[in-house]
Formats: sequence, C-alpha cells, structure tokens
Amino acid sequence: MRPARHLPVALLSILVVAACTQATAGWTYAPAPSKAPAASGSAAPGGSPGASPGGSPAASPGGSPAGSPAGSGQLVVVNITAQGIKFNESAITAPADTPFQIQFDNQDAGVPHNVAIRTGGTTGPEIFKGTVFSGVATHAYDVPALDAGAYAFVCDVHPTMTGTLTVQ
Repeated sequence: MRPARHLPVALLSILVVAACTQATAGWTYAPAPSKAPAASGSAAPGGSPGASPGGSPAASPGGSPAGSPAGSGQLVVVNITAQGIKFNESAITAPADTPFQIQFDNQDAGVPHNVAIRTGGTTGPEIFKGTVFSGVATHAYDVPALDAGAYAFVCDVHPTMTGTLTVQ
C-alpha cells in the first residue's frame, strides 16, 4: 500500500504544528517612558546602593523587593498575591533603571488575573502587561528596567484591583 510511504511526512507535520501552537508569550513589552524629572517630594534616584536591606522572597512583606540591592548582579524579586478578587499588597517597591521580576501568586481558584503596570494612574498608558492566567497558580513576570517614579499596577480583568509601584 502506498499510504505508508507518506506516514513519516504526516507525523512530522503534526509535530511541527503542535510545537508551534503551544508556544505562548510570558509578557508583553512596551518601552518605558522617557526619563522625566522626579516630582517634588519624590526620592531622588542615585541613593546609596546599600540603602535597602536584602532578604529572602518569603521575608518581604508588603511586596517589597527581595534579594540583594540593585547593582549587586542579583535579580530583585517583588511578590504580589491576588486573593478574594483583590491584591493583598497595595504598595510595592522596585529598583530604578534595573530589570526586576514580579512573582505573581493568583490564589483565586478558577479566576483569571494578571498584573499590568501603567503610568499616570490606573487608567494611564500600559507599559508592561503580564499574562492573564487562572488560579490557583504562580507566574514570574520579567519586567524591563523602569525610570524612577510612581506607577500603578492593575489587573486587566478586574480594574478595581489596583496598587502603587514605587520605583526608586
């Protein structure tokens, strides 16, 4: 029978299609806003690198950065948890001009959430968008370097879920 001769080609085609359809982006990148002078009352960038103490991710309540200070070569991790259709953290801090990671823990079973970062408030332009996923699960979002300043973080699915990201 001749169909057996085409079987390897058909199997290879199926594998290629399956591999291509399962790839998903972990985040969407938008360029950071241009550097602007810090608003009055804001901390000036360029403080001493040892100003913020390090700790483990489990020892960083309130979403503060965990790990070593910026410039030490280690990735800073910021923790955010969604639970009860709200973020447990209302304010988090990250280093300026340094990529960092958000460990996003979605504790709402079967409920989709994500973390998006916006300038100018919760309805401002989106500069980072993490993948929307249903809980209970945790995803790591790699955030590109941001300028010093205040940003809003928001769940795109539930716009009432908001918080403040201070980059310093």
